[in-house]
Amino acid sequence: MNNLASRLSQYQPDSSVRPRIAPEGRLVRMVGLTLEAVGCDLPVGSYCSVETAHGGFVEAEVVGFSADRLYLMPVGVAEGLRPGGRVIPNDKAMNIPVGPALLGRVLNGIGEPIDGLGPIISRETTSLHGKIINPLDRKPIDSTLDVGIRCINSLFAVGQGQRLGLFAGSGVGKSMLLGMMTRFTEADIIIVGLVGERGREVKEFIEQILGQEGLARSVVVASPADDSALMRLRAAMLTTSIAEYFRDQGKKVLMLMDSLTRFAQAQREIALAVGEPPATKGYPPSVFAKIPQLVERAGNGKEGTGGSITAFYTVLTEGDDQQDPIADATRAILDGHIVLSRRLAEEGHYPAIDVEASISRVMPHVVSDEHLKQAYRFKQIYAKYQQSKDLISVGAYSKGSDSEIDQAITLMPVMRQFLQQGLRENVDVITSFQQLHMILNQPQAN
Repeated sequence: MNNLASRLSQYQPDSSVRPRIAPEGRLVRMVGLTLEAVGCDLPVGSYCSVETAHGGFVEAEVVGFSADRLYLMPVGVAEGLRPGGRVIPNDKAMNIPVGPALLGRVLNGIGEPIDGLGPIISRETTSLHGKIINPLDRKPIDSTLDVGIRCINSLFAVGQGQRLGLFAGSGVGKSMLLGMMTRFTEADIIIVGLVGERGREVKEFIEQILGQEGLARSVVVASPADDSALMRLRAAMLTTSIAEYFRDQGKKVLMLMDSLTRFAQAQREIALAVGEPPATKGYPPSVFAKIPQLVERAGNGKEGTGGSITAFYTVLTEGDDQQDPIADATRAILDGHIVLSRRLAEEGHYPAIDVEASISRVMPHVVSDEHLKQAYRFKQIYAKYQQSKDLISVGAYSKGSDSEIDQAITLMPVMRQFLQQGLRENVDVITSFQQLHMILNQPQAN
């Protein structure tokens, strides 16, 4: 007896450590895509499996709660669910495999490959939510990133670590512009997030616009419009997480997300489904909190690491309305914006960049004074012509009335040619500035 007591006493220190068994719950309500469960004690952001009538399971995430009820949002298709179905907590963490094995691959919103090339083998993983970098620890933006687009390189120079918005309506060439950047940029790694776009466009972008050359050094995360709102939300977060991983490896990363508007709409669907009241044009307050949380994760890394994420976020302007609430909110937190004009696109002017409406806020810090001066001069001449365009078109302007307008009329044909660029034409930063300088220093430009 004494022997047994002494043996038990050896394990007594461990007896106070009791394993926590998460109780199962049950499904009590389903409205739209929102599931309500009772009996589970889980924090927001946890994952669980909901049993279907056929014995299968649907993965869901806890997105809210009220009293003893949890609000769940299914990750995939919610079919076969029934009242009283078991809700089983699981400890599955959203740790995504990362590493060089991701290059050339196409993933869905939860990091699973959808390109038919087999599983991704990697020992390294990353979280969906990333790590917050103290803004005082970030490396300042002090050098340019060549994107291969003459108009952008010369007039709206992009800095390494800058975050820009690409504001456009539908059908004005934003996907083509993004594809040109993936092929021509000097960045080491390209991360492309296709969030909420048409399924046809995903395959088209990868095969025709991105191409084998661009895909070889890219990672594509695709969550088309028919995915659940939670999957689309995760896709945007996953795109950023993968970009953060490569940035922390000291790489120059170009991240293209098409589109930030679909990310906001996915968050709106989730927030309204759990009862959050709408605020601005149907968007709940959480949408305007989520956007800066996502965008602020891009940018330069810590001093000394050498890595950067230069990000382009496309923003859909419904009906070409630049005052759309999402467009207005993103414009305030980004480091510049490139506006694509439907009028220019209809005229066959590609890329259809509206010179007057676009701006790069970091350009004065990353280019020479001479480059900045030439860019401003180009914009002034271009704007002068646009202001007098109606008079010129109807023949009401008399040559010699205004020397600046005369100069604008003379230079406009070559300026239009300068602003256009072929899909397969790559123009680096140095060449872009040289061509800009040549236009403005012709004899008639003085």
